[in-house]
Amino acid sequence: MTIARSRQISLQDTPYYHVVSRCVRRAFLCGEDAHSGQSYEHRRQWVVDKLGQLSRLFAIGVCAYAVMSNHYHLVLKVEPDTAASWSEREVAERWAALFQWPLLVRRWYQGESLIEPERAVVLQLIGQWRERLHSISWFVRLLNETLARQANREDGCKGHFWEGRFKSQALLTESALLACMAYVDLNPIRAALAERPEQSDYTSIKQRLEREPAAESLPPLLLPFAGQGTPYQDDLPYAFTDYLMLVDWTGRAIRVGKQGHIPAHLAPILARLGLDEVSWLKQLALFRRPGIRVVGDREHCQRFARHCGQLRCHQPQR
Repeated sequence: MTIARSRQISLQDTPYYHVVSRCVRRAFLCGEDAHSGQSYEHRRQWVVDKLGQLSRLFAIGVCAYAVMSNHYHLVLKVEPDTAASWSEREVAERWAALFQWPLLVRRWYQGESLIEPERAVVLQLIGQWRERLHSISWFVRLLNETLARQANREDGCKGHFWEGRFKSQALLTESALLACMAYVDLNPIRAALAERPEQSDYTSIKQRLEREPAAESLPPLLLPFAGQGTPYQDDLPYAFTDYLMLVDWTGRAIRVGKQGHIPAHLAPILARLGLDEVSWLKQLALFRRPGIRVVGDREHCQRFARHCGQLRCHQPQR
């Protein structure tokens, strides 16, 4: 049974969410069609370009992303405090980069005199835009609509390009966030498209490792890790070097059938998160399972369910 999006998002429990959107039937977002031999690889750049634009306009941080052949993964952080700090003019300017203003808003922006009812309408619109500019639903809607129009135009067809609503998972704990980011960054390796994270094209981990991104692209703005430059409260709560080592170890463990061992230099971060290698790899597998809308420990999941007006959140038996 479909659950309303408003009952799947609870910002008082977590700002972090894993988003997946998949193409309908055998439609290709990217990759190469083995039946026709046609390549759609250039469409990966479409995703990156649009994601780059949206990450600069919305109060939504991108923690990780991966663009695959018929779907993409995002790990997003909603930042309502950032949206609340914008002036009314800044909200209007950001919205104007996506949609045309109504004439009344244009008159207000140009400093024309408005009567009080007109000004009230303008402020109501700006309040609505402010809400939308930190909404995951609007973020993904604009991303998917743009990609669908471009793909249908190129394919010379009409109709649905995406199989339905995007899937989202709430990441309730620090370990859930870390596991999900690693899962997303390792997607090309699992699909045998790359052997190492630094070779994984169109992923956040490769973007982080590239000091000078290609000039023709507009890469997404990625949230920094703790200790990268000036420290901010919104930084991801671990060091980038620890994350790289953990991704590398996790990738090796999955490639050899989960028989790998944890190197000594990775012990501090796993100990801090209270994980062992068995529970870590079990948690990593949750992101592939259908019907899992939240990831975290039992206490956080129950609290999230109450805030979303539900009796409980489904969690698999481990």
